[in-house]
Amino acid sequence: MNRQPIRHLLLVLAPLLFIGSCSKKTPTLNLLVWEGYADPSFVQAFEEQNHCKVSASYMGSSDELVAKLRGGSAGNYDVISPSSDVATAIAAAGLAAPLDLANIPSYSQLSPQLTSLPLVRANGQVYGVPFMWGPNPIIYDTTVFPAPPDSWNVMWDAKYKGKISVWDDLSTVYMAAQVLGYDKPDPSQLYNLSDEQLEAVKKKLLELKPNIRKMWSTGGELTNLFENHEIAIAMGWPLNTADLKKAGFPAGETIPKENTTGWIDHLMITAGSDNKELAHKFLEYMVEARTQKLVTDKTHYVPANPQAGQFMTPDEVKTLHLDDVDSYQKHIYFWQSVPRRAKYNEIWNDVKAAQ
Repeated sequence: MNRQPIRHLLLVLAPLLFIGSCSKKTPTLNLLVWEGYADPSFVQAFEEQNHCKVSASYMGSSDELVAKLRGGSAGNYDVISPSSDVATAIAAAGLAAPLDLANIPSYSQLSPQLTSLPLVRANGQVYGVPFMWGPNPIIYDTTVFPAPPDSWNVMWDAKYKGKISVWDDLSTVYMAAQVLGYDKPDPSQLYNLSDEQLEAVKKKLLELKPNIRKMWSTGGELTNLFENHEIAIAMGWPLNTADLKKAGFPAGETIPKENTTGWIDHLMITAGSDNKELAHKFLEYMVEARTQKLVTDKTHYVPANPQAGQFMTPDEVKTLHLDDVDSYQKHIYFWQSVPRRAKYNEIWNDVKAAQ
């Protein structure tokens, strides 16, 4: 039998077969998340396990996330990490896909204190998994403040003119409302302020402006302000404190006597995602106890999966308050949906625009 024609045919087809195998693109999972939530220290293992690429964009505020989703960008992202102030609105508006919890077995390990909340439930379905939670604490330079500042009022002290920073976010509105006592007796009032109360908050924030060196919008920006000694105190995230300490900066962190607001970040899959199966795998991976431990190493936020504690030292468990979650949460007023969010933003924009 003459094999020459067959051999010739194989020689002709081989390059085409090779090209065909190379043209199969590696699937990419696109994230729009808070800083620290796509660090290679834990994302790389997922990429290797699933032969995919994870590409992350970072958001600076909850409003930025919602604006991008409503502005037609929803199809550009597969997984998002909304906080508890906008997660409900995203679920109700159909911007996220309902989850198939059968594909997220670690969901059953998550803290019932978080999964029992109605934040990501709509139409009898679950639209997100709690991922990380934490406070918006005072961060300070310990060379300027040898003892932790015990009140938010320190931000208004004329001694620190041009030496403070606040987050370009509605949480700064909540902070001023706390100083005015509007969280008493019911902390949820912070998210339902009247027009009169909002005007008083605006006046209070305008009084703060001389002390503000800059309003920060990304965690990296706040870290740089401290490292360049442009500021001595700020409202920030535990991630900032962790990054500053890693860089050798004398950073301290505290929750003052008025307590503080905080957040529960969820992972959700966008309604427009073409990678829902891979996205479900990603959510499962990210709430597994071992991954949660790696995320806390990077962010110093509290994991939603308490079983992450088994991979931590006793000191790490204590630092993250996993040994006494209930009493720690009493000092944190978790963000809630703000029914009049547009009005809050109007007040905040007036403060920013004022000279």
